[in-house]
Amino acid sequence: MPYTQYPHIQQFLQYLRFEKRYAENTITSYKNDLEQFAAFLVSQFDAPPVDKIISTFIRSWLAELKGDDLTGKSINRKISTLKSFFKYLIKQGVIKQTPMTVIVSPKISKRLPAFVADKDIKELFDVGNNKKLFEDSWKGRTERLVLLLFYSTGMRLSELANLQEGQLDAAYNQIKVLGKGNKERIIPLGKEMVDDLQDYIITKPAKLPGVSNIFVNEKGKPLYTKYIYSLVHEKLGHVTTIDKKSPHVLRHTFATHLMNNGADLNAVKELLGHSSLAATQVYTHNTIEKLKDIHKKAHPKA
Repeated sequence: MPYTQYPHIQQFLQYLRFEKRYAENTITSYKNDLEQFAAFLVSQFDAPPVDKIISTFIRSWLAELKGDDLTGKSINRKISTLKSFFKYLIKQGVIKQTPMTVIVSPKISKRLPAFVADKDIKELFDVGNNKKLFEDSWKGRTERLVLLLFYSTGMRLSELANLQEGQLDAAYNQIKVLGKGNKERIIPLGKEMVDDLQDYIITKPAKLPGVSNIFVNEKGKPLYTKYIYSLVHEKLGHVTTIDKKSPHVLRHTFATHLMNNGADLNAVKELLGHSSLAATQVYTHNTIEKLKDIHKKAHPKA
């Protein structure tokens, strides 16, 4: 375990957990990156102390990762992890300067976020199709409501899986979501969606002590994120041929459809829980593509 040679890794992870209040999935990613880097230092450079780690060591590690055919996006994430780690060490007075100043992140081409077309979303929730897509049972009812809430709110997989009954505010037609870094945000809901959720909560087939998750299986147990991911992938496969079929694609769909129908960029940013506009601006590209298509079809000189 690299913690033996590098106890600062464990201290850094505790800092992320208790001071920065990062989500567990994020902390796990940091942990994996740092353990991998530490193991490389141990095997290749005889475990130099943190104040002796130089940019050459980091470049060697990145070169090895590239040789393993790791994507530019993954390498950039690892670089970001190291930047945060060395910044923490400076803050703690362990080192005086970071070796990351000369490390350049590889450029990656920006891909437009995949989303489900309007007609496919209509087909997914069309009452006539529901008998084919969702069985007439608690399981089928749960699956349809999960998909509908993803599309109606743009929330993340972990956010939906951890939703508690108390987060639904039926009086104001809204739901409170606990996002990354435990940041709260309020998302408005349509009256029909609120009614569906209320009725779902009231008619749960089983209630286990201490479980207040909104979405549960027929035994009253909270749904696993892996199960939710699988059901979204399977149901989207019935209505769309896009490569990615995941809860995050429904998040992209939520944002894209809002933008394509004239929503304000700042409003979409708040609804998604983004910390900066930069992350939200990617959805303007889809809007531009739609405008180009409209122009091409409608303008006589296009």
